[in-house]
Amino acid sequence: MNLFLKTKDHAVSGEEFELYHDAELDMLITRPQPEELDQYYKSDNYISHTDASRTLTEKIYQIVKKFSLELKVRLINKYSENDKTLLDVGAGTGDFLAVAKHKGWSVFGVEPNWYARGKASEKEINLSGDLEAVMNRKYQVITLWHVLEHLTDLENQILKMSSLLEDNGTMVIAVPNYKSYDAKYYKDFWAAYDVPRHLWHFSQDAIQRLFAKYQMEVVAKKPLFFDAFYVSLLSEKYKKSRLGFIKGVFIGLISNCLALFSKEYSSLIYIVKKA
Repeated sequence: MNLFLKTKDHAVSGEEFELYHDAELDMLITRPQPEELDQYYKSDNYISHTDASRTLTEKIYQIVKKFSLELKVRLINKYSENDKTLLDVGAGTGDFLAVAKHKGWSVFGVEPNWYARGKASEKEINLSGDLEAVMNRKYQVITLWHVLEHLTDLENQILKMSSLLEDNGTMVIAVPNYKSYDAKYYKDFWAAYDVPRHLWHFSQDAIQRLFAKYQMEVVAKKPLFFDAFYVSLLSEKYKKSRLGFIKGVFIGLISNCLALFSKEYSSLIYIVKKA
């Protein structure tokens, strides 16, 4: 593997990390991968584990999140049959499951962070701490909203989740795309590298090749337009840029416009089914 980029943990520790390119899968791997990853999530700045709305970036995140939740449920409704069972892996504070439950889904979720699980329980969403606790049944839909990149022992986790799918079930996976324009523009300041919490960094080919190893195929892709703006705003914050809001919106807009032709959006949703 060749060194692709040196970057650092801009959000929590300030420590430096390296990204290496795996040519076989066309993905990047974070090195080193700390054994005690929990400490890198222990921050009020890690927004997916809180419902914070203090800064402008957090306010934008929460507004977009509320809008996106309805779109996500509409998406999974397309892949529901008689058995509307949903497993959300990396469920955070449970907002997606709360909306899905309201829309008639039987919901189950996994979230390792105890604080986020506590926030979810306040919304009457009870989450398990690990995947082993939800392996006593099959699911029509399994979702991972910006979670696959966090999973340790990646291929074993994919194998487990594949075994939890109904035969006609669907996995819905959202991940950043390191081949997007905003990734190339911000380089080591690109917020979606988010090392070391993001252990893996995927291209479109990487997702297809990775899941093909487990007799699964990508049957559709959908862009996440808002991610280009959010990631660009956060990247400008890390750069301590003057006029960061204006620059972030501008770069996010350019990234989305170029992706209309290249299809290399800042983040993508992959619809994956058993082959």
